[in-house]
Amino acid sequence: MNCQSLPPQERVLAVRIAVTGSIATDHLMTFPGRFADQLVADQLHTVSLSFLVDNLDVRRGGVGANIAFGMGQLGTSPILVGAAGSDFQEYRAWLDRHGVDTASVRISEVLHTARFVCTTDADHNQIGSFYTGAMSEARLIELKSVADRVGGLDLVLIGADDPEAMLRHTEECRSRSIPFAADFSQQIARMNGDEIRILLDGATYLFSNEYEKGLIESKTGWSDEEILSKVGHRVTTLGAQGVRIERAGQDPIEVGCPEEERKADPTGVGDAFRAGFLSALAWGVSLERAAQVGCMLATLVIETVGTQEYQLRRAHFMDRFTKAYGDDAAVEVRRHLA
Repeated sequence: MNCQSLPPQERVLAVRIAVTGSIATDHLMTFPGRFADQLVADQLHTVSLSFLVDNLDVRRGGVGANIAFGMGQLGTSPILVGAAGSDFQEYRAWLDRHGVDTASVRISEVLHTARFVCTTDADHNQIGSFYTGAMSEARLIELKSVADRVGGLDLVLIGADDPEAMLRHTEECRSRSIPFAADFSQQIARMNGDEIRILLDGATYLFSNEYEKGLIESKTGWSDEEILSKVGHRVTTLGAQGVRIERAGQDPIEVGCPEEERKADPTGVGDAFRAGFLSALAWGVSLERAAQVGCMLATLVIETVGTQEYQLRRAHFMDRFTKAYGDDAAVEVRRHLA
């Protein structure tokens, strides 16, 4: 891949991208009644309830697997790095079929794959539990062994995972001079300022949504300008307004979202944006184009129930991409999807 035609600040050499992060399954059930009708006010200290549910929906998830799946759909052969249980075989086969390198997933000998179990009632109240399971063993994975297997790593996305794993992977990237992207996602709620400072300092890319952006600044005590001085690019997703990319001393890049055909399920939209953005960077296109590809993929996900249930039909993708971003942008992206 030749990136030399790009301006220096937009040259991206990453072609072997490792995606570290959680691997999980969601078990979602629906209770046709109301939880409130089953609770006795003066007996809440001894609650013992069982609900007969109408259906069970098992979905593949986990931020690492979601991002890798999207990149696989775009043909960039991501390397998934995380931990799962012996029950991972079917999930592994699914990811393998969709272009993901799963050979660096650690399989626990004693723990099941992480699992979210949730029941939703008729009022959309939820009772849920998250079992971390094998995810806790992600801290035992050494990135050097991954790099040795694939012939080197050009970028590592450090996504939400076991916190100790996130810290280890970040420190190893620094010590081995591997560019990395910091993406705390839902783990930011349990991290303190010191941990966040360690995880973002020196990152080539820092991903967050707008709320997380404020939380990062609040917990670290660093201003927006101070954070920009410590990372290469700050990528902030803005929901329906798209995304903003900031670099110290330069004007921000802002990209809007394509028009949605419907809004089915917002779960996994941020993961899809990252998948599209990172894939486009691996193609060697500009930051603006990368953000456009990310927004287009995110739009497909919000129109689909489930984080890995969408289909990337290339002609359909390019038709909508062209409508949203114009012919010049489409010409640049189309050749990578051919």
